[in-house]
Amino acid sequence: MEIERKWIVDRWPDGLSEDREYFMRQGYLTVHPTVRIREEALSGGETAYILCLKSGSGLARSETEIRITPEEFREIEEMIGLPLIPKLRKNYLLSDGHVLEVNLVDEGTPTEYMYAEIEFDSVEEARSFDPASAGLLEYLSHEVTEEPQQTMGAYWLMTRKKGADT
Repeated sequence: MEIERKWIVDRWPDGLSEDREYFMRQGYLTVHPTVRIREEALSGGETAYILCLKSGSGLARSETEIRITPEEFREIEEMIGLPLIPKLRKNYLLSDGHVLEVNLVDEGTPTEYMYAEIEFDSVEEARSFDPASAGLLEYLSHEVTEEPQQTMGAYWLMTRKKGADT
């Protein structure tokens, strides 16, 4: 189960120390349910290749992630046959122990945008999180958690599939 809140942001956060940085590429076989691959290269560390299955929408979704080999990743990437979405993710540790993940998507393209997410252990914890208590009230002012058109799957359809059925 994945429980997370999501916000559209316009910059990296001020006053927080970056904990980790990843360069990622991801692509979708389908978006309903979501079946995607992602390459996650930790700056100065290892690269993980992941097959992810998701269903549901909004705050809490079913999610299964399976590590795959680089060869399996490349085979599935060829099956997809479209350019994968590049993302730069920077993680920031919050004082309450949560991690703020901020993503820059498709940098340098007309559709470039940024979003932030925080994962939680329960729906109750997610709903009770107050950005003001983390000093992020202004930064996390545009929440899109419950907006289906703000998922990466929807972005994939808009920018890669151009509205084709998947």
